[in-house]
Amino acid sequence: MAGWKATASRYALLPLRVFLGATFIYAAIDKLADAHYLAEGSDPASFIAQTTAVKAGSPIGWALGPALDSPVLFALAIAFGELAVGLGTLFGLWGRLAATGGMLINLSLWLTVSWNTSPYYLGNDLAYLMAWTPLVLAGTPYLSIDGYLASRSRRDRGRGLPEDAVRRRALVDGSIAAVALGGAGLLAGSLTATFGRNKGTAATSTGSNGSPVPAQSPTGPKVTVPAASVPVGGSAQVKDPGTGDAVYVVQPTAGQYCAFSSVCTHSGCAVDAPKNGQMYCPCHGSRFNAATGAVINGPATKPLPKYGVTKNGDQLELGPLQV
Repeated sequence: MAGWKATASRYALLPLRVFLGATFIYAAIDKLADAHYLAEGSDPASFIAQTTAVKAGSPIGWALGPALDSPVLFALAIAFGELAVGLGTLFGLWGRLAATGGMLINLSLWLTVSWNTSPYYLGNDLAYLMAWTPLVLAGTPYLSIDGYLASRSRRDRGRGLPEDAVRRRALVDGSIAAVALGGAGLLAGSLTATFGRNKGTAATSTGSNGSPVPAQSPTGPKVTVPAASVPVGGSAQVKDPGTGDAVYVVQPTAGQYCAFSSVCTHSGCAVDAPKNGQMYCPCHGSRFNAATGAVINGPATKPLPKYGVTKNGDQLELGPLQV
């Protein structure tokens, strides 16, 4: 039992490390594969739109000016920074440095995107910020590249190798591992950014309420869904042909059909499907009325963009955005 407890204590941070590493890798790939992320400011899910939206209410809003001056550079820096942090944490290479990078990323997100979330515990960036603290303090000494290099350094000292030579060897091999891991990450990220993005996404313009208005073609394909798949109080998901965003077609009461964009008006996250008359944004806790799209509670302040829906026989046809 004592041995089991010692082993459990030794690897206690491993689940947290795997979770944070995998999550940051996923977050980076998700950004690089998202056609909206590097889009123009008229797209509410773009880096420009989200940064602009949080600037006024952020305690570090003054520092966001350079990001808006060079949005593509900063957006890519964030994505590849997350990728580097995720790879370093997951593989345990320079673990304290990687964890410090993750902490700084989540600190900046907490002071911008999540700053106005109320109550504060709904802001997930603060939770991630705290989750990095144990790894900053303890590093990644087990089942890791750092652990392997440290173990080899101990063996080198036992063989009588001079301390300078031990440190130099560890630094050189750690750097080689960093270059290899970073190169693989850079290649994967670049390929994702090049080929993983939705090339069919059409350009959008902005309506009078700031919502994106998709380019509509009277001869373009119609988006339809069987009326039977949208029960009273339920929903069906389709895609806006102009933006590629998910749209929820709902039937709040018998015979009444409407549709709402899945893009949260707070920071561009995807809201969950309607449930119990509400649509919930998992990023920062905003809730919207599933019948009207109106905000029930923030931090969002604008309703979800609404679409018209026409019933033709047993089919529901998605109409244009209503502005």
